[in-house]
Amino acid sequence: MPAGSRTADYDFDLPPELIAQTPAGRRDESKMLVLDRAAGTIAHRKFTDLPEYLSAGDALVLNSSKVIRARLLGTRDSGAPAEVMLIKPLGDGRYEAMVHPGGKLRPGRRVTVSPQLQVEIQEMTDRRTRIVQLLTELPFDEAIERFGHVPLPPYIRRADETEDATRYQTVYAREPGSVAAPTAGLHFTEEVLDQIWKRDVSIAKVVLHVGAGTFKPVEVEDPADHVIHEEWFTISATTADLLNATRDRGGSITAVGTTAVRTLESAVSSDRRFAPTSGETAIFIRPGFKFRAVDRLLSNFHLPRSTLLMLVAAFAGYDLVTEAYQAAIAERYRFYSYGDAMLIL
Repeated sequence: MPAGSRTADYDFDLPPELIAQTPAGRRDESKMLVLDRAAGTIAHRKFTDLPEYLSAGDALVLNSSKVIRARLLGTRDSGAPAEVMLIKPLGDGRYEAMVHPGGKLRPGRRVTVSPQLQVEIQEMTDRRTRIVQLLTELPFDEAIERFGHVPLPPYIRRADETEDATRYQTVYAREPGSVAAPTAGLHFTEEVLDQIWKRDVSIAKVVLHVGAGTFKPVEVEDPADHVIHEEWFTISATTADLLNATRDRGGSITAVGTTAVRTLESAVSSDRRFAPTSGETAIFIRPGFKFRAVDRLLSNFHLPRSTLLMLVAAFAGYDLVTEAYQAAIAERYRFYSYGDAMLIL
């Protein structure tokens, strides 16, 4: 089988100290590895150098989804601790959720988060998640914002802190709904965005609400057998028109993050045109995928055996991505959500 076709091909050894536990002092002071696919070269730059790689007439695509405080910590009737992680809204305060401890939180049980918020377990789904109902006299969004915690990824081994409320959120986040940040966007500051505008680069916004499935490793040997949880996305008429105009003038489309890639590739037609689109996507991009929407990709460094790493390998080539990750480890780049960036040309 060709390299990159098996899940085991995406294992790699990462020194634990390279897993970023806190954000950088400034968003835009991270490193940026630049991978040139055509030349097969690797360069080590700073994130503030990004505008240099964008030209007049290009488009930069951002995911403007906003992270909600989806992690609800409370107690069971026994007084023992419990956790409810909201992953998908179903309307009227009902959510699909992951719970802990799973064996104790069966239908009919309740978790008390505060005197003003309880969570009732209603059903178990086929994929072992739960359907839960928020019980509160407050507006549901207000209750989540007041009593929930920032849903930091499992590899950040600390409780959320005040700083995370802003730093685990892009500066352009507008549409609440994600339970994980579109992390490639965490590096942007208003200053960097302003520099990009001044280069006559169009900035387009899409929305994809990131689900907890983004952290789920591929556990089957053949990636084709892995099931991705669906995520809701939308592309507006304004964004579709902007991207089509970029194509018409010969500009490049740079996607910020794998979420922007999945959104664009879910909405583009076979002739590489865009139309206003909304819905759910479970697109799984891995080597062999034919890209139609995206010319360049800005991404963070991803987990072993993850669908995100497979997407990057599909875009840049398995061997070249493997080489880039080895170079990043040798140069002590910071990995994962609060880590450094990679620009693929």
